[in-house]
Amino acid sequence: MTGKFFIALCVVLLCACSQPTEPPSVYEERLYVFGTLIDISIQGETEDKARQAVSAISKQFNAMHQQWHAWQPGRLADINQALATGKSITLIESEKKFIRQASNLSINSDHLFNPAIGHLIGLWGFLSDEHNRHPPTKSSIEKLVTFQPTMADLSFSNLQLSSKNRHVKLDFGGIAKGYAVDLAINKLKSLGIHNAIVNTGGDLRAIGSKGQQPWRIGIRHPHQTTPLAFIETRGDEAIFTSGDYERYFTYQEQRYHHIIDPRTGYPATGATSVTVICSNGLLADAAATALLIAGPEQWQKIALAMGIDQVMLIDQKGTVYITSKMAKRVHFMEEPVLQIVKIL
Repeated sequence: MTGKFFIALCVVLLCACSQPTEPPSVYEERLYVFGTLIDISIQGETEDKARQAVSAISKQFNAMHQQWHAWQPGRLADINQALATGKSITLIESEKKFIRQASNLSINSDHLFNPAIGHLIGLWGFLSDEHNRHPPTKSSIEKLVTFQPTMADLSFSNLQLSSKNRHVKLDFGGIAKGYAVDLAINKLKSLGIHNAIVNTGGDLRAIGSKGQQPWRIGIRHPHQTTPLAFIETRGDEAIFTSGDYERYFTYQEQRYHHIIDPRTGYPATGATSVTVICSNGLLADAAATALLIAGPEQWQKIALAMGIDQVMLIDQKGTVYITSKMAKRVHFMEEPVLQIVKIL
């Protein structure tokens, strides 16, 4: 992957020593899926049980990767081929459910989160493991924007999926991590595990606690490599951050990041990072992307429409916009240089 990849969130795990006969304080294992490292931390279970749980999650992740990968042969490629040729394709129930969820999230975000712009993402070179080192031409961007593909262009008839717009190309990279952590947490719960974190490259969902203490999550400073603040989790929560520093390339001294505004066809401007807390990873992932694209002027409207009330947005000038509910939970590591504006 060209450009630097930074982890927007980090999990601070203080593991206590335990006797060999006791369950470990925190069992930790690392997987590599979706082009990123996935850290799984399980509290208070035997090593055998925790290892078996991670093995089950790994199988889920690998199946999901093959099914929904945006630019490799697989199920999503078959779906996109059918949509591009104006044909319908038969889905299985789980596929229909996932695509409908993505559609609802897109509609609620006023299509700022828009999985239908795969052609535009591809034009910028982000539908590959090695993306472009230069931006596409203005005319090629404008041409794709003119087609205005959205998730509203999809039609469902029982398990049949089709589109009235042949320029729809689905790319679920914007919610892949959210979907993954939800699958993993649901699997852990089904196995009787109630205290854990699944951290996909900095975006995560946590359940329960770390012994007698809540899980403590660090939020990375968008302009530095050190943490800006931390949050203590409360039960079952997803914490996701979108940032313009995660994946990008530089051309003629200008940086182009991977979060594309579907309205303009260019990387979103205005915000540099958005952190969201809510009840599930799918919503948190989509909302963080949509709110970053919405920027300082529109994020409150989109957050309200998506049902999100815990948001921290940092604009490109370094001003922090934060909801009152979020402000009560964020603990800054030191007195921030940034200007903080609390939003009721």
